[in-house]
Amino acid sequence: MRQEVPLGKIGRLDCARRGLAAGLAAGLAAALLAPLVHGPAAAQSYPAKPIKLVVPFGPGGPTDVAARLASLVIQSNLGQSVVIENRPGAGGALGTRSVASADPDGYTLLLGTVATLGALPAVTKNPGFDPVRSFAPVAKLTESTAVLVVPPQLSADTLGELIALAKANPGKLNYASAGVGNQTHLNAEVFRARAGIDIVHVPYKSGAEMVTAVLSNQVQLSFTDISILLPLIRERKVKPLAITGPRRHPALPEIPTLIESGIDHVATFWTGVVAPADAPPSVVNTLNSSINGGLVTPGVRDTLDRIGASPSPISPPEFKTFIAAELQKWKDALQAAGISPE
Repeated sequence: MRQEVPLGKIGRLDCARRGLAAGLAAGLAAALLAPLVHGPAAAQSYPAKPIKLVVPFGPGGPTDVAARLASLVIQSNLGQSVVIENRPGAGGALGTRSVASADPDGYTLLLGTVATLGALPAVTKNPGFDPVRSFAPVAKLTESTAVLVVPPQLSADTLGELIALAKANPGKLNYASAGVGNQTHLNAEVFRARAGIDIVHVPYKSGAEMVTAVLSNQVQLSFTDISILLPLIRERKVKPLAITGPRRHPALPEIPTLIESGIDHVATFWTGVVAPADAPPSVVNTLNSSINGGLVTPGVRDTLDRIGASPSPISPPEFKTFIAAELQKWKDALQAAGISPE
């Protein structure tokens, strides 16, 4: 892997980051506060106390949407509060490891993503957890696409023009990620390798900080989840050039996929809830039923549709198979791009 070029605190950009986070939180909460499915069962023994949901990234990014969705659905359907705890660090590995080693009683859960359960373990020799063996998959939440965006003032209106600009200026264009080993990092690394360009990685602590860096032209591109980009794209504050999904997104029908643009890479951004391995099957099934019930309600579907995401309710065994397949997909993609685990 290439040498990272970390930046310090972003200072005056914090206000923009907090504003983005507040807007996401307010919009989601307003749509989901109404009762979703049913109240808690009278004879239910779990949960008997508040549940902690660990988010292994800082606040303000796309994981905020999924975390608030999961917490509100569980609270509404099981009658117990859910406390969201942000534990960023090491590209998401720090918070993920903390849940892998937690008591498997169902009261400590992880907001897992493609970053922590797919991309990071594929590029890291020893992340401190195994995405399949260290966790009991509970429920898949959402699926969406990443969008390659650049500042409006950058002199590139298509992916081909961006590649030409990078080739004319080797080592002078920076790309932002939400952390080393994160899928925002690896999407860009696969793009770099397959486009044959020299661009410099600048890691941040969260998706919000990453987007703020693009907004300020502190970096020249990033691969960011559509859920926090749609308002910025519509306001022309960032310029979209391509998406990573397998097909064009209905919210951005004019934006081509990477495949259409000549870059052989497909990746989706997904989120889900997992518990420590050996969590009681009854607890896993209770949580799965609660979350899946909430995902099929019109209010949740409408909310996710507005941010470009889709609900993705599946069973725990299906989610386990999905995680294993995602891990293998990222290993294959990185090997094909000549990127070795570190």
